[in-house]
Amino acid sequence: MRIDIISAVPLLLKSPLSESILKRAQEKKLVQIIVHDLRSYAHDKHKIIDLPPYGGGAGMILKPEPIFECVEKLQSERTYDDIIYVTADGEAFDQKMANDLSLKKNLIILCGHYKGIDQRVREILVTREISIGDYVLTGGELAAMVISDAVIRLIPGAIGDGESALTDSFQDGLLDAPSYTRPPEFRGMKVPEVLLGGNHKEVSKWKEKQRKLKTQHRRKDMMQ
Repeated sequence: MRIDIISAVPLLLKSPLSESILKRAQEKKLVQIIVHDLRSYAHDKHKIIDLPPYGGGAGMILKPEPIFECVEKLQSERTYDDIIYVTADGEAFDQKMANDLSLKKNLIILCGHYKGIDQRVREILVTREISIGDYVLTGGELAAMVISDAVIRLIPGAIGDGESALTDSFQDGLLDAPSYTRPPEFRGMKVPEVLLGGNHKEVSKWKEKQRKLKTQHRRKDMMQ
């Protein structure tokens, strides 16, 4: 898989891409993540990529020219399955979407910044608009990292235990069960006996019950 991320502030992406699973997946050549500085595609003296909106109003809007030039350059080199724009008014990101995107070969993620991007970019270039929640961030970089992390960890080989990703919360519509490890007793708090007995059938039954109880308590909407 290859993910190209287009950003007005690419340094925001440096640290997340250099640690943990994202780093290891790149080292294993399971994924190639390329960050593109939008200012590299601005050709005026001051590298301007944002301007005030027509019609007035607060904030600044990312100009269409640098974005079109960057995307069209990438498209001339390979075919992309999706050009994703991360925006607060996009489609809600969930595990099902992460599963779907993990099967793609080439993705572009466009990070908005300031007040947003020129509408013509959204109408002509963008194929999918995604939101990670009903709130507003300064820019799309953090959202791009959330999406990338959720997608990349699903690629076979990205995490050491392949079963782990398949049993995460939301994979089958339920939250995950409580987890315990050694010691069996800590400050008077004991691990449930069923987890210590070695009876895998009973453990599975216990986990399923706990998952349903947890989901019912915390996310009743999912139980519908």
